[in-house]
Amino acid sequence: MTKTQKTVYILVALVALVMGLTFNKMMSSKQQGDNTSLIDAGIILLPQSRHLPAIELTNQDGQPVAINELKDKWSLLFFGYTFCPDICPTTLAQLRQIKSELPEAVRDKVQIVLVSVDPNRDTPKQLKQYLGYFDPQFVGLTPRSIEELQTVANALSIPFIPADTSKPGYTVDHSGNLALIGPDGTQRGFIRAPLNTQKMVDQLPELVKRK
Repeated sequence: MTKTQKTVYILVALVALVMGLTFNKMMSSKQQGDNTSLIDAGIILLPQSRHLPAIELTNQDGQPVAINELKDKWSLLFFGYTFCPDICPTTLAQLRQIKSELPEAVRDKVQIVLVSVDPNRDTPKQLKQYLGYFDPQFVGLTPRSIEELQTVANALSIPFIPADTSKPGYTVDHSGNLALIGPDGTQRGFIRAPLNTQKMVDQLPELVKRK
């Protein structure tokens, strides 16, 4: 990746971050009242749902999955990668704990999805092995290119900065926030990092009642 390309990606990521922060502020002011408990748990709902691009990624079983076809369940979508030294394993461990403490009826309506920001190393096989350490039911998705990944990240307003893959042991800068995808396949909001596991366990049952 050239210096110019990286600069463009950084600028795009910063724009996405500013948009996300603007939405955060707007949503917080509009939702105080009915959604106070959700907001306190870090669950921020959009005033209007967002349609996602019809971009196809590959899951941990090598099957194509369109990002706009994550339907029938509430998807807690996290951008990360298997070589991440800190944020990703911590977040996935928290999500495993949250899922395990939910009532069974609620648990069946929620899925955890990791979208890799490191397609250079995160093959389907690598994703499957890594997610198996946390929960074999977690879904792993890897894009075909950084450009497609950037389109998805921008659509969800969750920024990342592509890494210099020529450097050994490189890391990828990415947000710890989660995107919240509803059963209809649209983005309904965000979940702020760091996660509050107990408040999430308390509030997710209320969230999944929504259509």
